[in-house]
Amino acid sequence: MALEPERPEAPAASAPAAGSAGPAGADRAAGALYRKVAADLREAITTGAYGEAGRLPAEGALAEQYGVSRGTVRQALAVLRSDGLVTSRRGTRRVVLGTARVQSFSELLSFTHWAYSMGEEPGGILDSLVRRPADAAEREQLRLEPGSEVYVTVRLRTLSGTPVMVERTVYPPRVGEIVAQLPPDVVSHTEVLREHGILFTDADHTIDIVAANAEDARLLGCRRGGPLLRERRRTTDPTGTPVEWSQDRYLPGTVAFSVHNSLATSALSRHAREGD
Repeated sequence: MALEPERPEAPAASAPAAGSAGPAGADRAAGALYRKVAADLREAITTGAYGEAGRLPAEGALAEQYGVSRGTVRQALAVLRSDGLVTSRRGTRRVVLGTARVQSFSELLSFTHWAYSMGEEPGGILDSLVRRPADAAEREQLRLEPGSEVYVTVRLRTLSGTPVMVERTVYPPRVGEIVAQLPPDVVSHTEVLREHGILFTDADHTIDIVAANAEDARLLGCRRGGPLLRERRRTTDPTGTPVEWSQDRYLPGTVAFSVHNSLATSALSRHAREGD
């Protein structure tokens, strides 16, 4: 359904008449328009109108469909991209990621719990587990003394039988000793560790893109050197003690991450308001 078309602004008068919108009102109207387009597209995506991994119409077609400018469409698509609903590469139309595999960082969920919450069946296949001396980066992340050892696991993670991610996790000794006793096909390490009183309560995340190495290519069936979405994560327990240092590498298009930010939670904005 087309929205009301955008109209060119009338020439500005020397002063806006009482009750007129003025420039500020026009800005608000334009903002409301792209949000309406984003909301309509979001509903279409979540109801499956474009299918799994489908493509949205081109910007020009969407502008004509909704009776708005291309700039408004781009703003709406930027909202959907920040929500993890669509992605794009230069020269191609936006690809629908859908909502079934979008993970929010507003809450801390294990891969297993997140998969179940999305209606997927999680899987974990242990490829290797070794005990070795920690390197400098691992000692720093896990706050270990020089000469300490760590347990390192490499696992292939699946969603409903489909490979999506290679999980490489480094555990400090007290945690790794428990993990080393688990069956190789156990789905969730986190659940078992919780039963032993080891809780995962806080995490720092870093997201970037890396090239698949030979091990990634073998486990995921992707091309060596191809792009993978990497999430590096350090998780701590309620006392602030690190319990894992993990690096997860996802196949493109299999998952998306969303982050919610608020000005109200910004220390800088709080200080600004206090100074008013």
